[in-house]
Amino acid sequence: MFLVVTYDVATADVRAGGRRLRRVAKACTSFGVRVQKSVFEMQLGQKEWVELRARLLAEIDPAQDSLRVYFIDQSSKDRIEHYGVTRPVNVVEDTLAL
Repeated sequence: MFLVVTYDVATADVRAGGRRLRRVAKACTSFGVRVQKSVFEMQLGQKEWVELRARLLAEIDPAQDSLRVYFIDQSSKDRIEHYGVTRPVNVVEDTLAL
């Protein structure tokens, strides 16, 4: 499944918020490609999605933070448009599996 994960982690409490922010970013980086500061694209199987979701939900503070996950079907994925500085990475075709 193709996912777009976005998050907004409150950093008013610099120490705790910064820690949550780093851990959420690290979890997302482990499974996908950063396409903007708090936006990741991922191609995951069901098992990987369950693992990532558990990691993310363990890190965020639902009273302060926001986590959004968009499940993109194939026809919609083929219609993604990008404008600006960098060419986005195609997580399906540009990923090397070892």
